[in-house]
Amino acid sequence: MKLGFDIGYSGARWELPVQKVLLAEKLGFDSVWTAEAYGSDAFTPLIYLGALTKKIRLATGICQIAARTPANCAMVAQTLDHLAGEGRVVVGLGVSGPQIVEGWYGQPWGKPANRLRDYVAIMKKIWRREGPVVHDGKEISLPYTGPGSTGLGKPLKSILHGNPNIPIVLGTGKETSVRLTGEIADGWSVMRLTPSTMPQAMKWLNEGLAKRTDGMTLKNFEVAGNMLVRFTDDVKTALDELRPHFALYVGGMGAQDANFHKDAMIDHGFGAEAERVQELFMAGRKDEAAAAFPEEYLDAQGLFGPRARVKERYAAWRDCGFTLLRFGGMSDEDMEQIAAIMRG
Repeated sequence: MKLGFDIGYSGARWELPVQKVLLAEKLGFDSVWTAEAYGSDAFTPLIYLGALTKKIRLATGICQIAARTPANCAMVAQTLDHLAGEGRVVVGLGVSGPQIVEGWYGQPWGKPANRLRDYVAIMKKIWRREGPVVHDGKEISLPYTGPGSTGLGKPLKSILHGNPNIPIVLGTGKETSVRLTGEIADGWSVMRLTPSTMPQAMKWLNEGLAKRTDGMTLKNFEVAGNMLVRFTDDVKTALDELRPHFALYVGGMGAQDANFHKDAMIDHGFGAEAERVQELFMAGRKDEAAAAFPEEYLDAQGLFGPRARVKERYAAWRDCGFTLLRFGGMSDEDMEQIAAIMRG
């Protein structure tokens, strides 16, 4: 099992946890993961960290495909990989949601699965440099020949001879998109999956992998999960501290009928509670929304408690199909303890 360290995206101010990233590298963490929403971007922190570290992998988890053309994303990733040392970059991609895609980036939501398929294909063509890039996709085509085009678009090949095998990891969660991940990507980054809900999702992933013709199998496919860890003698207080975070995501991170985090809670068997959390949050009753989460649901989202309890419960996460677990928001001591447990 590999360890990933999550630093997410900024709040109102961007305070990059450089010392924690350096500690993660020292402790043998495999990778550091950034994110983006509608403030800080995912690549710039990795560029900064790439200059301060030596071997920890630099991963976006995830960057939004609406934020960049596939060519630009490929350019940034291969430039960073070239400068930091080949083999250190992992590109995590996701579609975000219609509120951000249309409200922030000013693009139509369209057919996100088709766009994701085109996006990945174009990036891989750019990195492999097997010829000038031509792609006739359902959502994205190169050269562009649609409305407003001059007809002068020319297929081009990357000037930079970069790493042709930069891994692409997709952040997906729904049945169709998880199958697509198995079919076209090099790995899968997933939020809100736990050992109890992993078997069904792994079934979808394997159905996608079965369509491959390039030799990719589950054996060499990255499966990265997000989880929380708190070493404490007071489990209840640790869970209570999570309530505002989960209320924000289940209650307000997405439209009423298009909220992945709410759907994940429903998948865990807490449908009525998920509806109540969203109802309260959208009514502005955020404290009540936070209080509405069952402790059982919160406790299932990670490892909380004394070292013995964490170690015992970790076994289920280790054995359910993840190859890498991503942690964030930990103290130095918690980082050291989880690293020791995962080393066996």
